[in-house]
Amino acid sequence: MKLYLGIDVGTSATKAILMDEQGHAVASASRAYPLSTPRNGWAEQHPHLWRDAALEAIRELVSGVDPADIKAIGLTGQMHGLVMLDEHDEVIRPAILWCDQRTADECAEINDIIGAARLIELTANPALTGFTAPKILWVRKHEPENDRRCVKIMLPKDYIRFVLTGVHATDVSDASGTGLLNVGKRAWEPEVLAKLGIDPALLGKLCEAPEITGGILPKAAAITGLVAGTPVAAGAGDNAAAAIGTGVAREGQAFVTIGSSGVLFAHAKSMRLDPKGRVHSFCAAVPGEWHVMGVTLAAGLSLQWLRRNCMPELDYPKLTELAAQSPIGANRLIYLPYLNGERTPHADPNCRAAFVGLAASHGRGDLARAVMEGVSYSLKDCHAVMEEMGVPLRDVTACGGGSASPLWRQMLADLFGANVRTVQSADAPALGAAILAAVGAGAFPTVPEACDRLIRPDKSIAPDGPRGEYYAKYYAIYRSLYGDLKQSFDALAKII
Repeated sequence: MKLYLGIDVGTSATKAILMDEQGHAVASASRAYPLSTPRNGWAEQHPHLWRDAALEAIRELVSGVDPADIKAIGLTGQMHGLVMLDEHDEVIRPAILWCDQRTADECAEINDIIGAARLIELTANPALTGFTAPKILWVRKHEPENDRRCVKIMLPKDYIRFVLTGVHATDVSDASGTGLLNVGKRAWEPEVLAKLGIDPALLGKLCEAPEITGGILPKAAAITGLVAGTPVAAGAGDNAAAAIGTGVAREGQAFVTIGSSGVLFAHAKSMRLDPKGRVHSFCAAVPGEWHVMGVTLAAGLSLQWLRRNCMPELDYPKLTELAAQSPIGANRLIYLPYLNGERTPHADPNCRAAFVGLAASHGRGDLARAVMEGVSYSLKDCHAVMEEMGVPLRDVTACGGGSASPLWRQMLADLFGANVRTVQSADAPALGAAILAAVGAGAFPTVPEACDRLIRPDKSIAPDGPRGEYYAKYYAIYRSLYGDLKQSFDALAKII
C-alpha cells in the first residue's frame, strides 16, 4: 500500500492525515495548543508548540502503519506568521500570527516608502496588518536586538519543514502572503526588499507546491518513526491547499467557505490583478497558475451571534428551518454582516453590523433569513470584484460549517449564477497537502489530474434564474448601504 502524509499547522491545532492511493483518509491525528494574546490586538504562538504537536501527530499515525508505505509528505498551515531563527537555528521569539493587528503603523510606513499603488503593482496586494512584511518592520523598530539576531525568516509550515528536513524553503502560494513576493513573476521582489531593507538571504528558497524540497532527517525519523529520507513536498498555504483538497485546480472552479469568516477562492490560469487591492491575488498550488481570494470577516459568526443572543434554544438545523419559512428578502429586511469590520471589498475596520428595514411585523425567521442572506451578499461582493477582474466562476464547492445548509447553498447558487456542490472529503487543507505530496512523488502527472482522480463530488445545487433575479433587487440595495452609512460608522468609531 502506498500512503501519503499531509500535515496542517493550524492556529488552534496541528492535524495530520494519511491518504491512500484512492484519496481516502485512512487515519488522522490532531494535537491542540493555545493562542497567546499578550496585549489587545496581538496574537502569538511559540513555534515549539507546532513542532511538538506535529511530531506527536506524525508518531501516532506512523505507529499504525508500515513506515515504508509512506512515500511522501506534504505541508500546509496558517499563512503570514513570522518565525525568526538565530545563527544556531533557535527560535528567537514567539511567532507573530496572521490575525495579529499590531502593525498598522508599519503598513502605513510601507505605503509611504514604496507607494500604495506601486506595492500592488509589484506584489499584487496591498500592505495588510496580517501580512509578514509589516511584522518584520515592527520587530526591527520595537525589538532591535531580536532583529539583529535573526538570520532566517520562515512561515509556520516551513518551520516544520525545517524541523523535519533541515531545509530552509517555502512555496510560492504561502510566500504570496508575505508582501515580499512578486506574485506575477513567482519570485522575491527585489525593489520591495531593497526599499524595506530586508536581506534576501533571510528568506527561504522558493518552490512550486508539489516540488520535493528535501528528505526526513535521521533525527526526525528517530522521533517520529518515519523512514529517513522520506521526501517532503513544498506544500501550500492553507487556502491554496484547501483548494486542492476540494478539487479546485482549474479555471472556472472555486470554493466558498462559510466558517466563522467567509472565503471565496477562485482558480485562475493567468495572473489577475485588482488595482484597488480589494481581493488577494496569490500564486496557486498548481504550478504556473494563480488564484484570487476574497475574505469576509463575520460569516458563520453572524449566525452564531444571532443564535447565542436571540435563539439559544435552537440548534443550527432548526434555525435554518426557521429561516426557510421566510421568503426571499426576509420580508424586506436586510442585514449587513460587519460585526468585526470588513475585509473584502471595503477593508474598513470601522464598519459595523446592522439590520435595515426592521419592522414590528418581523419575526425570528425573518431575522435568521436576513442574516443568512446578508452573509451571502457579502460573498457576492467578493464574486462581483472577481467578475470585474474577468475571473470566471462556473462550479463552486461549498465547505465549512455553513455548507451543511441546503438553504445557504441554494442562496449562493442563485446569487453566483453557478452550480454549488459539496465533496466527500474532510480536513481539506491536510488532504490537499497529501495530494501535493503524491504529485511530487510521481503518483500523478499533474495536480489537476490528481484532483480528478481523488476528489469525489457529493451533492450539487443548480442556480435558479428567476430567484437570482429577485435576489438581485435586494443585493443592489445591500450594496448601496455601506456607502450610505460609512460616514456614520467613522463617526461612531471616534466616540470615546
